[in-house]
Amino acid sequence: MTLAAAAIELPSGQTMPVLGQGTWYLGERPGRRQDELAALRAGLDLGMTMIDTAEMYGDGASEELVGEAITGRRADVFLVDKVVPSNASRRGTVQACRRSLQRLGVDHIDLYLLHWRGTHPLADTIEAFAELVDAGDIGQWGVSNFDLSDMTDLLEAGGNSCATNQILYNLTRRGPEYDLLPWLREHRIPVMAYSPIEQGRLLGHPQVAEVAARHEATPAQVALAWLLRQDRVAAIPRSSNPEHTRENAEARDLQLSEEDMAALDTAFPPPAGPQPLEML
Repeated sequence: MTLAAAAIELPSGQTMPVLGQGTWYLGERPGRRQDELAALRAGLDLGMTMIDTAEMYGDGASEELVGEAITGRRADVFLVDKVVPSNASRRGTVQACRRSLQRLGVDHIDLYLLHWRGTHPLADTIEAFAELVDAGDIGQWGVSNFDLSDMTDLLEAGGNSCATNQILYNLTRRGPEYDLLPWLREHRIPVMAYSPIEQGRLLGHPQVAEVAARHEATPAQVALAWLLRQDRVAAIPRSSNPEHTRENAEARDLQLSEEDMAALDTAFPPPAGPQPLEML
């Protein structure tokens, strides 16, 4: 079956795939390397061409794995990487990015994110991002794990070019729906949802399983389809084998009904008030 990849428009007018691949914890166990490479390559074949990594993952091991997986296919990939806050000074951000480029074996990163907010002034990090864009080392930049107050501070610091906010968002973590997601939509900043299946914990939930059974689907596909139904939200599930990657890809074809959505709302109620942004 050929699966058509949908995309979300970024503020720049460029697009990113609505469903990508996460790599947290990948690359850390040599005995699993071939399966992990096969999983990432299968995802590319299935149109899941956005791959997310970070210098923090395995102290660069994930980046090296991704670099190997995309060898010969760089033009097909929307590559996302992240700088840790301790490196996010003006000079440190540039240096960290170039170390990541070396580990990845590529000449540019499509979207480069501040992994979470740290102690370095946001204005300094933004200036470093602009320098990297001008040098062609990155295409665009964004942030991760930024709550509403962080986003307003970011714009006040000159961050109007922010392309996305990567956050913890899934059926069990709906807090951002109260105020953060509406603010991001108002400013046309897409969301990239990490841990969309709650690190596997959603797979055993009875209501998710019930919805899945109605569609002859899997609970993972229901959790992903629910996210992909949200406005301007992309998801980056992690997979360490090709079979799970294919399962994730097929979630794009799962059309949840209003009955399904109501059942999931009952099982996982939306927030009634503001909640601090959670992170893993």
